[in-house]
Amino acid sequence: MGAKITVLVVDDETLARARMKQLLAEIDGVECVGEAANGLEAVEKIPELSPDVVILDIQMPGMDGFGVVEALDDPPLIIFATAFDEYAIKAFEVNSIDYLLKPIAPDRLADALERAKKLLDDRPGLDDQIEKIAGLVRGRTVERLPVMKGKRIVLVDVADIVWVGVEDELVFVHTKEGRFLVNSTMTDLEKRLDPSVFFRTHRSSIVNLNHVAEIVPWFGGKYKVVVDDAGRTELTLSRARAKSLREIFPW
Repeated sequence: MGAKITVLVVDDETLARARMKQLLAEIDGVECVGEAANGLEAVEKIPELSPDVVILDIQMPGMDGFGVVEALDDPPLIIFATAFDEYAIKAFEVNSIDYLLKPIAPDRLADALERAKKLLDDRPGLDDQIEKIAGLVRGRTVERLPVMKGKRIVLVDVADIVWVGVEDELVFVHTKEGRFLVNSTMTDLEKRLDPSVFFRTHRSSIVNLNHVAEIVPWFGGKYKVVVDDAGRTELTLSRARAKSLREIFPW
């Protein structure tokens, strides 16, 4: 690979970003193309700048490093950075190409970027690595979910989600404050939301069991699940799913 490896630095500490940029400047064949001070900013800048590699702090307020990867459609190669060993273990669980323990040693950074360069030169290996990162991170349950509010990405507490539904092939989460577009499929969301709290009532809807107000008989052996939002929204409960829901809410 003849061109320089482009890198985006993500860290909520100004001094840590400055130090990382200084270290990167001392490594041949590497160019720092930008920085982000938090997870939401990273989610916006990664598609904009298309870096080859993101050096991503794990522990950040709001959206952490794992949340950043989870929010991306097409994540680049990730090198996690952390001051805590337990996060390093989790980083390997999501198959990052490497992790760096703070304070970061220049030779460890160089080694991690050399590993990234080899992957970037190996397209099949690169695609496989990125798919593993995306798949494993998205497979974890989450407490906060990135959604679109106009042109901004905001975080919604999962506990505030009343229900999730499909409209015109787009997926929206509904809270008592409104509805928000989410960049995910229903199947992916079902995997990421806590199954003890969220229940798939139908192929086009998921309900937060804590917000179920009524279960109303309907025709053909079906039911309607009524939630406690202002409009008392009714969700279809298929016959097949009604049996499963009876195990949770006997009636």
